[in-house]
Amino acid sequence: MLGGATRREKKEQIAVLDSKLQKEEVAFLQWKGLPHDQIEELLHLSTDEIQWKLKEALNFRNYQSCMKEAAILDYHLCSFLWAKEANFTPTQISFSIAVLHMLLDNIREKRMSLVENLMEFAKALAAACQGLTSEEETTSLLDTEEATKLINYIKKSLFQKYRLYELLLTTPREKLLTGTERTIDLFSWQDGFTPLEEGISTHIYSQ
Repeated sequence: MLGGATRREKKEQIAVLDSKLQKEEVAFLQWKGLPHDQIEELLHLSTDEIQWKLKEALNFRNYQSCMKEAAILDYHLCSFLWAKEANFTPTQISFSIAVLHMLLDNIREKRMSLVENLMEFAKALAAACQGLTSEEETTSLLDTEEATKLINYIKKSLFQKYRLYELLLTTPREKLLTGTERTIDLFSWQDGFTPLEEGISTHIYSQ
């Protein structure tokens, strides 16, 4: 965005950018799970309704019994609500969700290390901050403040918990459900407990 642009001018610039997105292929990521008009609709729905729509977009059918699906769905939901709270536009929300989707896939499919995934995130963010160039001006998807917000969110929600996501996304479901076997010795209460000397008699106690 232009440095001296007002909030109204910024929204107008984003509207122009959305129009350009429909006409040409852009360099920055956009989530293919939901088009912009559906993302716009999600902004006016309740949290439960948003979760349902995201579940359908992710094609998750076992999120209530599968730990991986539940965690990924929850992360998408929290990220969407965060972007909504940050007053991101549908285009910016689509980019944010696409970025986290890419980062999770890099862990699950490509088994990328933290450093490798950080580099991929930096590339995606650089493309969004560079934006589209027209004859009159250059319009970026994210300005410095918005990019900083996204960096801090991804850092706290994913990169600082990277090992946890590695275990969750790369460990077979069977191992996640396997517990530690323990041997428990059982004994008869008649043998284990006897009445105190000052208590009742054994005859009455055993009845």
